[in-house]
Amino acid sequence: MPKLLVFGWMVLGTSILSDMINSKLSQFSKTAGPGILFACTAIGVSHLIQSTRAGADFGLLMIGFVILALVLKYPFFEFGSRYANATNSSMIDGYKKLGKPALWLYFMLTVGSMFFVTGAVGFVTAGFFENLFGIDFLGEWTVVILFVACVAILAIGKYNALDSLIKIVAIVLLVSTVSAFILVLYNGPVETVDGFVPDELLTVSGIFFLLALMGWMPAPLDISSWNSLWTLERIKQSGYKPKLKETLFEFKFAYLITGILAIMFVTFGAFIFYGSGEELPNNNSLFANKVVTMYTQTIGDWSHVIISASAFAVMFGTIIAVFDGYSRSLKRTVELLFIKNENNVKSNSRLLYLIPLLVIAAGSLVVIFQFGDNLKELVDFATVLSFVVAPVIAIFNLRLVTGRFLEKSSQPSMILKILSFTGIVFLSGFAIFFLLTKFFS
Repeated sequence: MPKLLVFGWMVLGTSILSDMINSKLSQFSKTAGPGILFACTAIGVSHLIQSTRAGADFGLLMIGFVILALVLKYPFFEFGSRYANATNSSMIDGYKKLGKPALWLYFMLTVGSMFFVTGAVGFVTAGFFENLFGIDFLGEWTVVILFVACVAILAIGKYNALDSLIKIVAIVLLVSTVSAFILVLYNGPVETVDGFVPDELLTVSGIFFLLALMGWMPAPLDISSWNSLWTLERIKQSGYKPKLKETLFEFKFAYLITGILAIMFVTFGAFIFYGSGEELPNNNSLFANKVVTMYTQTIGDWSHVIISASAFAVMFGTIIAVFDGYSRSLKRTVELLFIKNENNVKSNSRLLYLIPLLVIAAGSLVVIFQFGDNLKELVDFATVLSFVVAPVIAIFNLRLVTGRFLEKSSQPSMILKILSFTGIVFLSGFAIFFLLTKFFS
């Protein structure tokens, strides 16, 4: 099985590298944006928190499960970019074509998960903010300050501000992470303490964490609709309508980088924490400080500012993208469900974007206050919730790109279709197993 997973990842990587050779840099710069936004949304809790925890608790064994999730969830994310380019409309518009019940179900799944997801990301971001600036007296007000900043940035600049900010974050992220990874490999894994007993994966708690890891690896599946919205917004912003292969290449490239970085973070956890006898704290600020401190102890004290700034940049980019993604998707869903007059849609467009921003911020703060300092419980709850609803989104996405809603020339290859069916079986099987374990054990 591990060899098969590695082979699958190599096939995907080879395909992407082949596309890279055939792509022109000038064309790529016109389409670059949606994929980078996706990557920065993904590289947050799933990488910095969950992947590091995976390596710290279970070692390099978890790389196989990370690759499994990356390969089997790939088609459903790619379908967002594919559908937007081929139809000039979002996946959310597509859900309406499947029938009003499908759109209502998407709306309910979004509302049911957005406060927990945004709360989890915001809570983690606040921890790294406090670590970077040495703040330990604001408490929950740190999250309030961050949320106000996010809402202000998006309310003033919307996509243009988001696009520019995310590209800066992406550069900082790549340079700092790759540099740290090279130094960690050079220093080698930490010495195992006497009497160290590895955590067992095949237990209720181990399987629960595995589901939490794969639930957001590399991201919640419902953000495939965000990617379609960002793709359309990028076309509108740049005035350039790329060919389908150009849009897909931009996403594939970002997805490959996302996967490589996930493996790096698992390695960080395994080399720095696994077998050391050190435990990751449950408080968000202490967790952030522990992660940064352990990295700098391995790499060198000189890197403390760089690691702290990079970690916060990663999380801030994630929370900004999460706010925008949920607000943009809710805006479009409300337009399709409740507003029939196109003139009303245009006249209320800005208001329909701002109201969800404020609602998400307020609701997420309530969730954070409810969970208090229990970082792991909040993150695990949000990530498992995403995993449970993933099969529904996967089925919707596959129907939109393989049936009568998309021209044959724009539909995915047979290999991608087979991979999609495999992914649906995988997601459904694990979701059912979790529900049976949770409620009947």
